[in-house]
Amino acid sequence: MSFNKIAVLGLGKVGHLAAEMLHQSGFSVTGVDSRDVTAPFATRVADLGNTAGLAGVLRGQDAVLSCLPYHVNIGVSTAAHALGLHYFDLTEDVPTTHHIRDLAKTAKGLMAPQCGLAPGFVGIVAADLAGQFDKVRSIRLRVGALPQNPTGLLGYAFNWSPEGVVNEYLNDCEVIEEGALKTVSAMEWLETVYIDGMQLEAFTTSGGLGTMCETYAGRIDNLDYKTMRYPGHVALMNFFFHELLMRENRAEAGRILTNAKPPVDADVVYVHIAAEGWVGGALRRREFVRAYYPLEIGGKSRTAIAWTTSASVVAVIEMVRAGALPAQGFLKQEEIPLAPYLATRTGTYYNIGHKSRHA
Repeated sequence: MSFNKIAVLGLGKVGHLAAEMLHQSGFSVTGVDSRDVTAPFATRVADLGNTAGLAGVLRGQDAVLSCLPYHVNIGVSTAAHALGLHYFDLTEDVPTTHHIRDLAKTAKGLMAPQCGLAPGFVGIVAADLAGQFDKVRSIRLRVGALPQNPTGLLGYAFNWSPEGVVNEYLNDCEVIEEGALKTVSAMEWLETVYIDGMQLEAFTTSGGLGTMCETYAGRIDNLDYKTMRYPGHVALMNFFFHELLMRENRAEAGRILTNAKPPVDADVVYVHIAAEGWVGGALRRREFVRAYYPLEIGGKSRTAIAWTTSASVVAVIEMVRAGALPAQGFLKQEEIPLAPYLATRTGTYYNIGHKSRHA
């Protein structure tokens, strides 16, 4: 099927930037939001919470990118499937991805959820590292989206969806431990990580591995994903959610946290991915360590979390249009080759937006 017209649903910071990147890459973009938005691409206003009306919004498109809250994506993906469109999203929600995977069995287009930063970009990098070994024994993924200049005991700012963060902190996490696929609690397995001398703490959170546990089951001893924060953060969040029982009211928890720690412009995204295994009979370790900072894109400064998330999904969409990825079925992020991904027009941002002694 031809692939040029794409609807981007949800024009917040990430959605608007992703739509701009797609427009810059030559796609015919229609941005859709519940409010009137000024943009260099075509826009329309629609009630995106009304999943029954999505068919009318999407008809005539070749693809849809959902930048909406995860709980809306079941309806969006179902509408895209019914119309035979390519579908992309940024979700980290496991049940939503299971629904999309079921749709992919009969899809006319490509169903590609989890195309953000984590899951998404970090899974592509991790699979590339793992492929450098004759036999890989462990893959560890660590990601942290943080303020550059933290204040207060939490040392945090909600530059990402509060719904997504609360979900990651409370939902169970898939891991592979000593060769066994397991589910463990979030905000556990605390460890210390250093990136260019910056001390961070890392702890389990849900969703960041995407489909990697299934892909590497029976092939690897240990695989896990952790979120990184400044020291002391996880103890306070465990107190907030579990001792104060805020886990029983996720919406209110998100409201309280975003009111206390609103977004900042000066952010940083830390990525620490490591794989260990054997090459020629010798045990080796390979690492991908980066600190991504805000970039100027389209004449405006973009936060690190916004551009790393937007660039990830747009690079995937560019590869699909170029025929470098399948045009039908279900796409796992770890199946995407890293080199051509970074060579796309948008993927090149990952080569210029970081500071690292490993660069």
